[in-house]
Amino acid sequence: MMKKIGRWLMLAVMFCVVCAFQADHVTTIFIIGDSTAAQKDLSTGSPERGWGMALQCYFDSIFVRVDNHAVNGRSYKSFINEKRWDKVLSLIKPGDYVIIQFGHNDEKPKADRHTDPGSTFDYNLAKFVRETREKGGIPILMNAVVRRNWLPADQAQSAKPVGQKIDDENLRNTVATGKAASAAKAKRKRKETAVELPHVLVDTHGLYIVAPRDVAQRMNVHFVDANRITHQLEDSLGEEGSKKLHMIYAPGEHPAIPQGRQDNTHYNIYGAHMVAQRLADALCKEIPLLSRYRTSGDVCNLEKAKH
Repeated sequence: MMKKIGRWLMLAVMFCVVCAFQADHVTTIFIIGDSTAAQKDLSTGSPERGWGMALQCYFDSIFVRVDNHAVNGRSYKSFINEKRWDKVLSLIKPGDYVIIQFGHNDEKPKADRHTDPGSTFDYNLAKFVRETREKGGIPILMNAVVRRNWLPADQAQSAKPVGQKIDDENLRNTVATGKAASAAKAKRKRKETAVELPHVLVDTHGLYIVAPRDVAQRMNVHFVDANRITHQLEDSLGEEGSKKLHMIYAPGEHPAIPQGRQDNTHYNIYGAHMVAQRLADALCKEIPLLSRYRTSGDVCNLEKAKH
């Protein structure tokens, strides 16, 4: 009897040692960013999700823990000034990863948010990279995900090129139709030719999507082109099909949003998972070590089914 108790005690001790070892060797992926990645309030039953909420589904939580600190409406500037970065910095341990993704709000004119690509925007990127490395962490720069901004082909050709941003506030709560100075002329042209021109997806961020790549090259930092990845995703689904990624609901379609919503920026459950899955693949390609812990995401099938 005593031998049996001894064996059980030994097994219990070994189990505790293994658990303690695993706890000490869990790698954390921190996320800092804005509303496209952020944690959302689930108490209302809203289907809105940030892609950061879904990322854990695609990594084995025994070895990799996703700690999402992205917050709605934040830019690099406001994230720092509100001491949110200080909190994340205090948690980073050697070998942890920090995904750094902003841009949606840095372009806003508000003084508490605005930064400029090529100067203050790049400076803050470099600050996050430098301080992450000082803690022994591994920074990963991502540029902003694309917004669902489809324009007729003739308008897209005259849209602002990379290097100039497009005012995208109207994409948040209305159906995206785009803004074109030659809208009337384009309408007459279509009428004259009697041909409906196809629509194309046009990014709105200008140099804000270029700066993270440039800083990554200068500082030898891991870079994931989230803008390109999400552009390809939205483009593959087409103008109509891409609606299913976003918070686009008719009045009465979803009980948590009785009045409906037309939001071409933020993701629903399905969209967040589609984006997180592709970003997980990109992370594993950029950092092969993470591929050891990549999972199928089946653990979150129940969550995905809520869509």
